[in-house]
Order: sequence, then structure tokens, then C-alpha cells
Amino acid sequence: MKPETTAIHAANFVKFSTGDVTIPISLSTTFFRGEDGGYPGGHMYSRVSNPNRSALEKVLTELEKGADTCAFSSGNTAGMAVFQALKPGSHIIAPDDMYWGFKKQLMTIFADTLSFDFIDLTKTAEIEQFIKPNTNLIWVETPSNPLLKITNIEELGKIAKKHQLIFAVDSTFASPILQNPLTLGAHIVMHSTTKYIGGHSDVLGGALTFAQKDEFWEKIKNIQETGGAVPSPFDCFLLLRSIKTLAYRIKGHCENAEKLADYLNQHPKVETVYYPGLSSHPQHEIAKKQMKGFGGMLSILTKGGAEQAKKVVNKVNIFSQATSLGGVESLIEHRASVEGPDTKTPQNLIRISVGLEHIDDLIADLEQALAHI
Repeated sequence: MKPETTAIHAANFVKFSTGDVTIPISLSTTFFRGEDGGYPGGHMYSRVSNPNRSALEKVLTELEKGADTCAFSSGNTAGMAVFQALKPGSHIIAPDDMYWGFKKQLMTIFADTLSFDFIDLTKTAEIEQFIKPNTNLIWVETPSNPLLKITNIEELGKIAKKHQLIFAVDSTFASPILQNPLTLGAHIVMHSTTKYIGGHSDVLGGALTFAQKDEFWEKIKNIQETGGAVPSPFDCFLLLRSIKTLAYRIKGHCENAEKLADYLNQHPKVETVYYPGLSSHPQHEIAKKQMKGFGGMLSILTKGGAEQAKKVVNKVNIFSQATSLGGVESLIEHRASVEGPDTKTPQNLIRISVGLEHIDDLIADLEQALAHI
């Protein structure tokens, strides 16, 4: 099935006696055992599995063309499960502009058990020099947050295979509709399902989809089931509801973002636009090759410093000044303020999550906001 069809029908694999067309919410935390001590319904305890979570994991697995998915209570928890599953003393290669939440995890929670190098993963030819005897994981984020760098997944997949490394891709900015890293050589694809998969800024979640059910998958599965940081049945229900419209929402996000990027790229008060759909983007050709569209995220550098950028985000009317991304409403923020004093993000950078409002209204709103600098 095509992604549009998979998104709508893949979750409906259980037929209920009440004839529900849409999967109902199963709130039970425990399930009946059979006379033989087994579990005829397929579920024992909701921390281990639940009908709603099983349905969510199934549809994400099919959308990402994988072997299995583990759903978590947040994107940060999903990513952290990968780091937890590594042997103590392992070395990680990660992007220099890694999402600040994951970078903070490595530098604070795992600083005593893991080592890591943050490098520019767009420079594929230089990556092998950072591989050490204890390197176990290459973690990629493409498109990256907030600089929208594009990493060549296929090339890194070859390097990971050559050195027998685990290769994980944070594909949150792309969604399963625009990019399938598992088909390009990745072992794991990670999503903050809070973002485009949820799409309405009303549910928190994360997911890891695996190319195969191997030993590392077993470790993650154990962390998920034993650790118990899983989404609730209602969270899964909301995500399943949202996935049904994912393909068509993504089309709208992409269309609006491309038009907004073109507009901002010609604006006299904008210094730089970071958007992989622009031909001027340094990895534009790679994005064209490995993505089906360029996404709904972009960042800009305003002329001037932090104060000028803050003026813009404080003067918008339709854009919501808030963190996060991927919702139907457009969001805007001065990104360095969110990431704190140790951020490497430029102080004049504004990150924009382009929503599904009419593009003329979005352009007009930014036009009047930029007039204040």
C-alpha cells in the first residue's frame, strides 16, 4: 500500500465484537489469563503491551518499512533508550548541531558512562577519522535542528556497515512520509511523535523503528517494557487518529514552507534562510535524492543580533511564539533562548515551524513583524 493508505488502514488489524471502524481506547491495565495460564487476548499487562500501543507500533513500522517499533512516552525517552542500551564505555559519533535535548542527555546523564564526539556529519569523507575501537553508534539528525543540515544517510550507512556500528537516524523533521532511513542503510529511525506524527500539539510521544529484530532491538524492547516509559492508551489513540491525515498534512506543510522560504530568501532584513528546498542550500541535491519533499521547518538569520530577532518573534500575530514543531498552527521562536547559555545556535536565528494556515496570511504576518527591525 502507498503511505496515504497505510496511514489510514494499518492500525485496524484487530476486529472488535462491537464492529468499531476506528480502534477504541483500551484503558485496562491488566488482561484475563486463560485456563492454561496464557493470555488468549495477546496482552498481559499494559506496561508490556496494550491494544492501542500495538496498533500504533504496527502502523509506524509499516510507514517506515521496518521490522518492529517501540513506542515511548516522549521523544527524549525514545532517544535515551538507545543510549541506555549501549555498553558502558561506548563511544558515540553525533552531529555538531545535535538537538539540544539529546546533547544535554549525553553531557549530563551519560557523561560518566559514555564518550562522544560532536562533528559535522555533512562532511562524510572526514567521519572515519573519528571512529575509535570503542565506537558503537553513529547518531544522525537529518534535517537537523535548527540549522536544517542534510546528512547523506546512504553514505553513512556504508561507513556504519564497514565498521560494524549501530546507525540511528533522528528523522523527526522529515516524518515517515518524506524519508525512510531504514531503506537507506540505517538500523534505527527515531521520531518524536509529539511533532508531525501527532501534528496537533496535544500529545507527547516518541518511537524507535528497527530494520530488524536483532540483539540491540531486544535490549531496547527490554528497556521499554521493564523501564515502563510508555505512552498511555489515550496518547496512542490520539497519535493513531493523527496519523490518518499525516500524508496530507505533510503536503500542506511542505507547500507552505517552500513558499515562505522563497519569500524570506529575498527579504532585505533576512541575512540567511536555512531550508533544504532552496537551490542555494549546500546539501540541496542530497535532500532531493533522499527525501520526497523538503519539509515544513526552516530557520532564518535576521540582520542584527539577538534583540532584533526577539523583536520579530514578539511582533507576530498569527504565528504562535512557542517551542516545539509539526503542529497545524505555525510556531516561531528565538531558538538560542530555549537552548540556554551554552548553545552554539546563532543569537540572531529564528526557527519557524510552518503550519497549515493560508500562506498569504503567514507572509503578511512576517512582513509586518520584520518591519520592526
